[in-house]
Amino acid sequence: MQRITLTVSEAAQLIGVSQTTVYAMAREGQIPHARVRNRILFHRDVIEAWLRGEHLQAKQA
Repeated sequence: MQRITLTVSEAAQLIGVSQTTVYAMAREGQIPHARVRNRILFHRDVIEAWLRGEHLQAKQA
């Protein structure tokens, strides 16, 4: 079974950018994400929709 969340490393690989870029995008609210304690997680379906342009404005959870 495939996990529904992605780590920063997995999200960076999926969208083709560096981990540093993903951290910056999350900090600036440019990519939809959730914070769980000190971890940043990404919902796979939300990121895929965001990449297709279906998620117009990133919101921090």
